[in-house]
Amino acid sequence: MGAKILYIEDNADNRLLVRRILMVEDCEVFEAATGVEGIALAVRVRPDLILMDMNLPSVDGYELTRRVRQIPDLQDIPIIAMTANVMHGDREKTLEAGCDGYIPKPIDVDDLPRQIQRFLAAKG
Repeated sequence: MGAKILYIEDNADNRLLVRRILMVEDCEVFEAATGVEGIALAVRVRPDLILMDMNLPSVDGYELTRRVRQIPDLQDIPIIAMTANVMHGDREKTLEAGCDGYIPKPIDVDDLPRQIQRFLAAKG
């Protein structure tokens, strides 16, 4: 894969799991525990894809996605919701906020690289 991936997630165990999965795929993984960190890091590294937890402290992933979409240099970066919000309508809510895709938690460690590859391929 070899992509630059930004994972915005407040849970350290989830960040560790995703980092380990993606590093095997030769991805460069950047991590942020808060939305403020995430936006600053996205502007600095301009990742190929952003994985966004929707249940962040202070600024949730929905609002953070809307903010990222307002930054001209970041507008074309795919944002994929990775969330435990799996009730009816949650997927649609993430897409309405500006996410390009949705990956439910718990994370399927075997399928995650394929899911991310599909989103990267769709980017063009």
